[in-house]
Amino acid sequence: MVKVAVFGAFGHTGRFVVAELAARGFEPIEIGRQQASVDDPGSLDRALRGAAAVINCAGPFAATAGPVIAAALRAGIGYVDVAAEIEANVDTFTLFSAPAREAHVVVVPAMAFFGGLGDLLVTAVLEGSSADEILMGYGLSSWHPTAGTVASGAVSRERRGGRRVRFAGGRLEYHDDELPVVEWEFPSGPRPVIADFSMADVVTVPSHVQVPVVRCHMNVEAVADLTAGDSSAVTAQTFVVDVRVRRDGVERRITATGSDIYAVSAPLAVEAVARIVDGRTRGAGVLSAGAAFDATDFLRAMSAHLTVTVH
Repeated sequence: MVKVAVFGAFGHTGRFVVAELAARGFEPIEIGRQQASVDDPGSLDRALRGAAAVINCAGPFAATAGPVIAAALRAGIGYVDVAAEIEANVDTFTLFSAPAREAHVVVVPAMAFFGGLGDLLVTAVLEGSSADEILMGYGLSSWHPTAGTVASGAVSRERRGGRRVRFAGGRLEYHDDELPVVEWEFPSGPRPVIADFSMADVVTVPSHVQVPVVRCHMNVEAVADLTAGDSSAVTAQTFVVDVRVRRDGVERRITATGSDIYAVSAPLAVEAVARIVDGRTRGAGVLSAGAAFDATDFLRAMSAHLTVTVH
């Protein structure tokens, strides 16, 4: 039985990942902060011994991603995380792209609802490797964040000095502009959204798609729930991710619907690990979901968890 280590196995998302691994026939190695510490490389090395890959579910990822990736490279095993922290994902690409390539190891950051799913949708509908503009509309029935989400958000805000971030002009920009409320026409009808509510997609998509603008929009109800920051009432929700890719005056559109943004991150991460272990990847190094895998086939494998529609 193939062993897969789960760092942060006892957190909200970690428990989903452990259950999904077991259901898929893997043997999870459950690692909590008592078993290994990011401040002790030796403890990480011991915790990963015998594993074919590691899934990092422990935020804030600004603190955990680097040490766990380094341990994965020392062990020569694949690494996947569920980080939604924009700055942590930038760090992964910046600091580990060359070392991971040299070690012939696949590292996939943000292999979750935010960052991974959107990137797969973009890649599946994109014809070629470039676009003029990529727009994403997120519609959640609610968003009561986990304690990990709240903590990760606080770290990101601190790292960017309270500023906001967007991807424009072919790069990440930090700004203090107010985010406007606009209307997004979801397949089910129009909903008010907060424009330029950037998620990890502004890192994952441009990592392999030549595009000057990637814009994420989040429905106002979800933003209100997130801003309230009540981590005592984490509940499942329904969601829609509506992606529009524009190039040369033509718009291509794809949507995914499902339930529970935390639970669905587990099959996304585990499917990624299964493909890394089987060698079904497009090279080594730090790769986003869309760059690492056959996006259309990957989404097809997620049919039990997602309904994907190409318009």
